[in-house]
Amino acid sequence: MLTRIGKVARRFATFNWEDPINLTSLLSEDEQLVYQSAIAFGQSKLLPKVTKAFQGELVDKQIMKEYGEQGFLGCTQTDYGLPGVSQVSYGLMNRAIESIDSGYRSAMSVQNGLVIYPIMEYAKKEVKDKFIPGLASGDLIGCFGLTEPDAGSDPSGMKTRFVKKGDKYILNGSKTWITHAPIADVLIVWAREEGGDIHGFLLERGFEGLTTPKIEGKISLRTSVTGMIMMDNVAVPESHHLQVTGLKGPMSCLNQARFGIAWGALGAAESCYKIARNYTLDRKQFGKPLAQTQLIQKKLADMATELSLGFNAVIHVSRLKEKKLVLPEQISMIKRNSCLKALQIARDARDMLGGNGIVDEYHVIRHMVNLETVNTYEGTADVHALILGRAITGLQAFK
Repeated sequence: MLTRIGKVARRFATFNWEDPINLTSLLSEDEQLVYQSAIAFGQSKLLPKVTKAFQGELVDKQIMKEYGEQGFLGCTQTDYGLPGVSQVSYGLMNRAIESIDSGYRSAMSVQNGLVIYPIMEYAKKEVKDKFIPGLASGDLIGCFGLTEPDAGSDPSGMKTRFVKKGDKYILNGSKTWITHAPIADVLIVWAREEGGDIHGFLLERGFEGLTTPKIEGKISLRTSVTGMIMMDNVAVPESHHLQVTGLKGPMSCLNQARFGIAWGALGAAESCYKIARNYTLDRKQFGKPLAQTQLIQKKLADMATELSLGFNAVIHVSRLKEKKLVLPEQISMIKRNSCLKALQIARDARDMLGGNGIVDEYHVIRHMVNLETVNTYEGTADVHALILGRAITGLQAFK
């Protein structure tokens, strides 16, 4: 009887090139609805404007309010009336938004993992009450200041300093490559006490001595704005001092951001895979579709395989995160894998489109140059390899 049921099931099952190993079956109904809603939003609100935005390096602050209206901001939290969706649901949002553009996903990830998260985890209640509602609605925009001109992959080498004077903290130093710095209302900044630990602070637009110049000349992530945070004797009130010391604070935030990246990068790659498949089915060379050639089919098979394995991994790690069992090394692994595999898929798709692969009409070249940055920020592939290497061997190779 069981054998006959199995044969019937196999007879009615069909291969789905968009979901080769049926990962949809691992999602709850609510998660599937969240994903379909995020896809619909991206297709209707973001896709029509993305090419012009990338060409002109146009940043639309209204998008953050639209994210808020959709419930994308602060969505894994439950306080302040926030929905408290699953980690998989949040990952699916990142997947959907980055299938349109990495810059749009970066904006969402920074607001969630690098601004709302540390305020919820480490700020005093009065600060949460003041800022969380505006950040969750998108009326306020935040940024995260950790990277410095001389301290990128080595945050322990940061040179930004603070001293305590009365009921104020005085900050001096600079941060660079900060997403949203030029337009941020709320700035999470990390600084070291002379001879002591690293502390976190919340700065507000308008604080005296605070400037946020834009970094010009980017060829990647042009739909989001990047800048510096310059602090010249910036006085921060005691209430804006985050309740965490050491690298634990910024590293816990980076783990949140890396988690979103692991999902998002695969979303960009998935878009390239679909574009390449459709293009090679339509494009005819030597009297037949390009998709009928062995080389094209091999590349599509590789793409489908890497996407399936990558999504399976991020779903599993998301479930661990929901159970509070996830480890930083596991997030390093999926961030590194997703970015490397996504870059390869984008490069192969660009090659499969030939000359059209470099035309913005087809979107692939934009995804490709964006993914170069996504692979770099929040820890390069090599840095994550060293994190994993340390975990595997017990030996520290950073210094």
